Amino acid sequence: MSNKKLNIAIIGLGFGAEFIPIYQKHPLANMYAICQRNEEKLNEIGDAFGIEKRYTDYDELLKDPDIDAVHINTPIQAHAEQSLKALRAGKHVACTVPMATTVDECRQIVEETEKSGLTYMMMETVIYSREFLFVKEMFEKGEMGKLQFLRASHQQEMAGWPGYWEGLPPMHYATHCVGPVLALPKGQAEYVSCFGSGRIDENLIEKYGSPFAIETCHIKLKDSDLSAEVTRSLFNTARQYRESFDAYGSEKSFEWTLIEHEDSVVHTGEEPAKVKIPDFGHLLPDEIAGFTQQGVYDSDENQHLSFIQGAGHGGSHPHLVHEFLTALNEGRAPYPDARQSANITCVGILAHESATKGGEIRKLPDFTLKA
Repeated sequence: MSNKKLNIAIIGLGFGAEFIPIYQKHPLANMYAICQRNEEKLNEIGDAFGIEKRYTDYDELLKDPDIDAVHINTPIQAHAEQSLKALRAGKHVACTVPMATTVDECRQIVEETEKSGLTYMMMETVIYSREFLFVKEMFEKGEMGKLQFLRASHQQEMAGWPGYWEGLPPMHYATHCVGPVLALPKGQAEYVSCFGSGRIDENLIEKYGSPFAIETCHIKLKDSDLSAEVTRSLFNTARQYRESFDAYGSEKSFEWTLIEHEDSVVHTGEEPAKVKIPDFGHLLPDEIAGFTQQGVYDSDENQHLSFIQGAGHGGSHPHLVHEFLTALNEGRAPYPDARQSANITCVGILAHESATKGGEIRKLPDFTLKA
């Protein structure tokens, strides 16, 4: 383990600005550079946080030899290309979800990490949320007994989001519900079957050719007797925002609250008990522990939509940063690494393919699986 600070560059300063103060205070990081195409926004953020190195051109940023790692927070269609460019420029990559929008893009990123020896981590918020960490702690202590089944959902109304979201197939942005059902057992998806249901507005269908209001997918875990079910909706479905995760064990089971700000439930046998989910800031360095409790970007009225609707992402942001930095510092793979990120992301991509074929089974490609 080294105490050398890593020079970090953040690309995309909407949601991405949430992470600036966390890197600034983390003992293993130097918040070195920021990148934003809009120069006015770039300078506003740079001045607010005292960051000297500023780029409006991502390709120019990648030429900077002092940058060790990039954290990408741009629109989803840019993730794969920007991740690949960074890896080919010799930079480690942390990237917001999803990893990519096609199976082939996922394959290229996995191959590039293995060829270069560089690190890639998909920054999936739910698997570092306080709710997930609560269930993970119960499971790892043996309190749940044998895991029997996993279920998750991500339902969100995307009206009013940038235009590229309009009509997006629900499962193409499924990592928030796929991530936890694979992360708890540290499992891999082997194959999926998915059904589409309902129909979105006609004007939303034309962009991606996907009519479904809801997609629901069953996942068979590799080398396991476990399966999982995940549900996604984006448009024309009446539901309060929900990222949920349920885990059923032989001794204890956990069910996420149905309504935001209410209590989740732990079942012991047939006895249910409401539980207050604790914070897990104690797992972090003191310098960043407080960021599990609050957003850090701008003022309340200017916080990014994903942060507001996602209830602060369960306090996950400092945990994600800490996992990425400590993995680099210790020379180990983060969770999720490139193959795991590809497995999680490809579940959604292949699930939508399955839905268009009436639920046909789709197998996960070999490059997403670890031997």
